[in-house]
Amino acid sequence: MVEPNWRLAGKRAKLMERARIIQMIRAFFIEHDYLETETPHRVPGNAPEGYIAPVASETWFLHTSPELAMKRLLAAGYPRLFQICRCWRHAERGSRHLPEFTMLEWYRAQADYRDLMAECEMLLNRLVPGGELVRAGRAIDLRPPWERLSVAEAFARHTATTPQQALAADRFDEIIAFEIEPHLGSGRPTFLIDYPAPLAALARKKPDNPEIAERFELYIAGLELANAFSELTEPVEQRARFAQEETIRRSAGQPPYPMPEKFLAELAHMPPAAGIALGIDRLVMLLTGAAAIDEVVAFTPEDL
Repeated sequence: MVEPNWRLAGKRAKLMERARIIQMIRAFFIEHDYLETETPHRVPGNAPEGYIAPVASETWFLHTSPELAMKRLLAAGYPRLFQICRCWRHAERGSRHLPEFTMLEWYRAQADYRDLMAECEMLLNRLVPGGELVRAGRAIDLRPPWERLSVAEAFARHTATTPQQALAADRFDEIIAFEIEPHLGSGRPTFLIDYPAPLAALARKKPDNPEIAERFELYIAGLELANAFSELTEPVEQRARFAQEETIRRSAGQPPYPMPEKFLAELAHMPPAAGIALGIDRLVMLLTGAAAIDEVVAFTPEDL
């Protein structure tokens, strides 16, 4: 007689908590007048991003994010949108990564990245009503306001280099991951804000400093949870940035992408807006005390 799958059965408590968390997230956004939407998972092409590899589906691709479709909805007059969906990225696997994962994305017209920071604070405090989270034996105070730390300040505080020097040496992501991330969000959550403009292909530049983009990433207990920005709404500049990212993709040996012409054609109609992508699997890890992403999904690729 074949034994039951005890490993799968042992995930029951965390999977039940995952379902509760997702239900609370939906309730939060519905309360705040967001429309839940569904967009296609199989698309002609994603937004070109130099270091994200898509998964092919015949002559199209599985989406790495619902971003472009949701922005087209903004351009058509929908003011507040959210979506919880599956996304795919090739060859991403580790204790915090899956090639198929669940993403929460929300977009808000007449808003900027500062508004999304406030919404992140509200959402997490809704999910953790006591205002305190314990991770690896350390208490994390979730009561707002959370820390706002610029990329330049983070480099000055935790490294011996600058963002510009790290970019020139092609070591920016490495330095962030190994020298900066472990320090972020340890006592309270940290918004790492104001990235160098070359690292924010779809973000609006700061009006008073075009070298910097209005982008942030959210960290809690050293875990990156979300990536957000004030949206770029200028089609000519967006096309040029896409072309630059496509050059990076092709130099890395990735297959060519078609330019997202329908998105670019409608971008001029998009109002000032901000958007954010938050990893549901990592959020559930954080809220359940899981050490690895495998603990909070029913099946990993290796289980299939």
